Amino acid sequence: MDLNTVASYRRARTRGDLALAPGETFIAGGTWLLGEPQPDVTGLVDLTTMGWPDLEAGEEGLRIGATCTIARLVAYAAQAPAAWRAARVFPVAADSLLASFKIWNAATVGGNVAQSFAAGAMISLAAGLDGDAVIWTPDGGERRTPVAHVPADDGRNSLADGEVLRAIELPARTLRSRFTLHRIALAELGRAASVVTGRADEDGAATFVVTAATRTPVTLRFPELPTAQELAAAVSGASGWYTDPLGAADWRRAVSGVLAERARAELAEAEPAEDTPVEDAA
Repeated sequence: MDLNTVASYRRARTRGDLALAPGETFIAGGTWLLGEPQPDVTGLVDLTTMGWPDLEAGEEGLRIGATCTIARLVAYAAQAPAAWRAARVFPVAADSLLASFKIWNAATVGGNVAQSFAAGAMISLAAGLDGDAVIWTPDGGERRTPVAHVPADDGRNSLADGEVLRAIELPARTLRSRFTLHRIALAELGRAASVVTGRADEDGAATFVVTAATRTPVTLRFPELPTAQELAAAVSGASGWYTDPLGAADWRRAVSGVLAERARAELAEAEPAEDTPVEDAA
């Protein structure tokens, strides 16, 4: 897409460069920004020149730079510590984008989160693992908020003016968990209409997160793995279901219950022979 209203382009190298002038917007991978008309954008500020590390692994967990590409995160899944069992789901989440390898090599993790579409695959992944968003504030400080709280609506984030998403942090405790992701779409190669992640932590607690079917992530927590009836009631009682050409609200609610039960049943298995996440066909 030709952005014929853009008259300026700046490479950001310091925090001072991140102050936006009227009409400016940030660009990293640009896979969405350059794919849609942007009549109000008159200038671009490149975040990829900030020099942020893609991935930083430590005892506390994994820090993913906002400009890390999805392809880089997918490749890391094969290199992650063996104890971080949840890392095997990174490629499964990326597959939910239904994008070519060319998109994977350009699209960024931070861009997918900050764009805050209901079906954002990196939101599903990070919210399911209790990821925190590290946000730089315009006064030179930073704040942290759960990734599940970044979306304010479908396609609208909760960042204030002047704030910049700097990184996503995934804690080691959830990376060590048993984790699975299930999705469904009306069409075999269509955008996800519902994504449900399920997680069983080392202390026995269980967390299920519904995305794509609701305008913002719905997080359901239990002190232990719930029964099928308990989980079904929790999913059914959630709010935020919506209707668009890719699915009706009542259908999204129903299939989310089905996906949640599949995730619960998988986690309920004592020691599965193949601990492999499942992606549901349409």
